[in-house]
Amino acid sequence: MSGDAGEPGGPPGSDPVLRLDAQLEQIAEQLRELAVAKDRLQGLLEAVLTISREMDLPTVLHRIVTTAMELVGARYGALGVLDESGEQLAQFLTAGLSESERADLAGIEFPHGRGVLGHLIHHPEPLRVDEIGSHPASVGFPPGHPHMRTLLGVAISVRGTIYGDLYLSERRDGRPFDRDDEDVVVALAGAAGIAIENVRLFEQVRDGAEHFQRLLLPTLPDLSPLTAAAVYRPALTPAHLGGDWYDALWLPDHACAVVIGDVVGHDIRAAAAMAQTRSMLRALLFDRFTPPSSVLAQLDRTLNAITDLPVTTACLARMEPAGEGWRLHWSSAGHLPPLLITPDRHTEYLDVEPGLPLGVDLDEDRPDDTHPVPAGATVLFFTDGLVEHPEHCIDDGLSRLAELAADHVHLPLDEFVCFLADHRPSDGHDDMALLALRTPGDRDGALVR
Repeated sequence: MSGDAGEPGGPPGSDPVLRLDAQLEQIAEQLRELAVAKDRLQGLLEAVLTISREMDLPTVLHRIVTTAMELVGARYGALGVLDESGEQLAQFLTAGLSESERADLAGIEFPHGRGVLGHLIHHPEPLRVDEIGSHPASVGFPPGHPHMRTLLGVAISVRGTIYGDLYLSERRDGRPFDRDDEDVVVALAGAAGIAIENVRLFEQVRDGAEHFQRLLLPTLPDLSPLTAAAVYRPALTPAHLGGDWYDALWLPDHACAVVIGDVVGHDIRAAAAMAQTRSMLRALLFDRFTPPSSVLAQLDRTLNAITDLPVTTACLARMEPAGEGWRLHWSSAGHLPPLLITPDRHTEYLDVEPGLPLGVDLDEDRPDDTHPVPAGATVLFFTDGLVEHPEHCIDDGLSRLAELAADHVHLPLDEFVCFLADHRPSDGHDDMALLALRTPGDRDGALVR
């Protein structure tokens, strides 16, 4: 007698409870797969946004590699950038190597695109390899190379041209790369190509803006026996034209005039206003040997009468012979104070009443101030782009600048200003100008020309 379904002796799998358990397990597995796919898609979207925010090419390339590794759980990653011929690798960036693994590869030249890596260069379709050593194109690994068995390679193209190849090896769970891994890395490679192109365009625009800005700024003349050096750095923002400027010249009355200024705005109008202001100030300096405050007042009146000048901050100073030494005589139009660094590394901000910026109130009196400058001392003039940071108060930036200046004032003056610009306390999102003036030391000869 044959048993009925669901009774002992019935056909296997005919129990409704067992069938329901199997269906529930299948549904649970599908839900788990959907959750994994959702997490991976979310990770891909976040990765694309992160990569697209970067504006520095080496940072973008490194971010592409590490992001791909995270998305598929790979232990190792690399990005090979093709040379102009497109036949071999000119750059090879790696990620995931331990310190000891890097030490083992010390002195080994990076791969230029032979073997399996070369296969992807000449056949730029996605490549998945479960056993690298058994691939027909494999030529083995150099001595000291970590063991790698699996590979996932995807080409990155920019404007239809292959830019390089993204390589991943060794999933952390020990399994070979699968089609889902390939799909997500292909999607990332598409976004990577757009990000690389954006950075390239940004660099072209930034270089053009910086070149234009530099054409508006002077080359410092010989100010012997004083030493002077200046540097201008554009903001990191694309196509940013700023109003930061500097100038220095030796006057007929044996004083050296120095000015640093900042026209409000970040566009062509600010740059043009900066050029107008600098030229007009030069003419006024040669026309009258009055105190800096009077020159600034006349500049303000003249600009107000013949131009539509944006609000401008400036610090105009005269380095004047004073007996056996020097004296700084200056007036500020709403600008940050100069920083005095003595040869024994003592720092002091010459912080006095700053006065009003140019273009605010023509009738307001402008103050003058003087301060002795010892032999071998350095006076640093700078704009706020050097010290302002959105996450810190400006006093923090000024304190940090004073520390950097004291620690590196022994450098030659041109290296000194470049160091400060490179290690600025600011976040770099505003342009900056620096000008340093150094008095001769005790044995540097005559004080006047």
